[in-house]
Amino acid sequence: MENKLLSAKAILPKYDRSKLVSRIVHLGFGAFHRAHQAVYADILANEHGSDWGYCEVNLIGGEQQIADLKQQDNLYSVAEMSADAWHCRVVGVVKEAIHAQVDGLEAVFTAMTQPEVAIVSLTVTEKGYCHTPATGTILLDHPLIAHDLANPQQPKSAPGVIVEALARRKAAGLPAFSVMSCDNMPENGHVTRNVITAYAQAINPELATWIESHVTFPSTMVDRIVPAATAETLEQVAKATGVADPVAIACEPFRQWVIEDNFVAGRPEWEKAGAELVKDVLPYEEMKLRMLNGSHSFLAYLGYLAGYQHISECMLDENYRRTAHALMLQEQAPTLKVQGVDLAKYADSLIARYTNPALRHRTWQIAMDGSQKLPQRWLDSIRWHLANGGKFSLLALGVAGWMRYVGGVDEQGNAIEVSDPLLSAIEQAVSASQEGETRVKALLGLKTIFGEDLPANEKFVAQVTESYLALRENGAKATVAKF
Repeated sequence: MENKLLSAKAILPKYDRSKLVSRIVHLGFGAFHRAHQAVYADILANEHGSDWGYCEVNLIGGEQQIADLKQQDNLYSVAEMSADAWHCRVVGVVKEAIHAQVDGLEAVFTAMTQPEVAIVSLTVTEKGYCHTPATGTILLDHPLIAHDLANPQQPKSAPGVIVEALARRKAAGLPAFSVMSCDNMPENGHVTRNVITAYAQAINPELATWIESHVTFPSTMVDRIVPAATAETLEQVAKATGVADPVAIACEPFRQWVIEDNFVAGRPEWEKAGAELVKDVLPYEEMKLRMLNGSHSFLAYLGYLAGYQHISECMLDENYRRTAHALMLQEQAPTLKVQGVDLAKYADSLIARYTNPALRHRTWQIAMDGSQKLPQRWLDSIRWHLANGGKFSLLALGVAGWMRYVGGVDEQGNAIEVSDPLLSAIEQAVSASQEGETRVKALLGLKTIFGEDLPANEKFVAQVTESYLALRENGAKATVAKF
């Protein structure tokens, strides 16, 4: 298989892969990482002679991906999709690949305790941090964390694995590494630091002190639209490259990476591949989370309810296009601290990206894990408006759209397959309440999502309730059209 991929119709690795060093261990070999951070490393190796390679690790799930990757000598393809053409590259920077449940946890720790490892990075989605999104604090009673506290040397969670690896490095007299989150959370570095140090404190206060002194947790902002791979996209990539590749991923041409330059053991020269290294990532993170991810979630829930399967379909509906743009500029942009960015231009570019007909980004996929996403994408903005007297009617409509979606039945009466780590609590709130105002009140009672303040705010409750009732009476399309 290796020879086939190395003869694909694509940009191929020109570098000597045997010279790569696994300086980064990455947890979460998913679609986004394959199309984003690994591509930056591949560009650095191909064009600038970098020897920074990856050791890829999946802790839970994704067994087949790792097996397929190994079959291909750790090579895989990435296709950038635009309406006029597909541009492909074969990524060669993966030096080794491990699955904790297939290859054993010791293989993971052996990789993480190599002296040359400088960075452990993560794309484990918001739920992988085992925290409360509303506050950013660790859930010590989370099933994975509870298991790890009882078995710290046999951890299952990402925080548990990182802390055990650091404990082993400390015991062996090895230097610490930096821990870099590449997940969509505001201040993802701070969240990671809080979760890691709180967990370490619970098992070994001395280790927690060492981590606080020796480990850095740089924040990052990542941006590239990467739909989940389907049989159809894999077939299209195979057609474009001439090689069938089960690990292939297709994505939009746009990519952005803003990184807090705070590393204890060195880093790749990411700026040579187009990344921005800055002192403070938060303003960029907030801009992306609220304007891009916030409007994406808005389109996902209200689009799905209206029967739109893909974001590009939502863009063909003038009312959805208009309200998504208004949400960005009228309700999200005023809450931002970012300087020197033309937000109107940014909003226009997002609408253009959403309209890309080659990107079949499913509304259902974006709608997943809403309990983890709402606080940073919508609720923080709503709190800003409540404090500053701003209007948030579209944000309230988004919250109401989420509530209709997690009710589990679409407007045609079909069941919705709701995917969320808090699904049992959500289902309990839904089944214990009647349709209408009581349903809104029951869902607002989920404190891990809404906190204590929002359910107690009459203005917020009234706006969400009004939007919810409008969606129930008139449907999503008609309700969106009225805004």
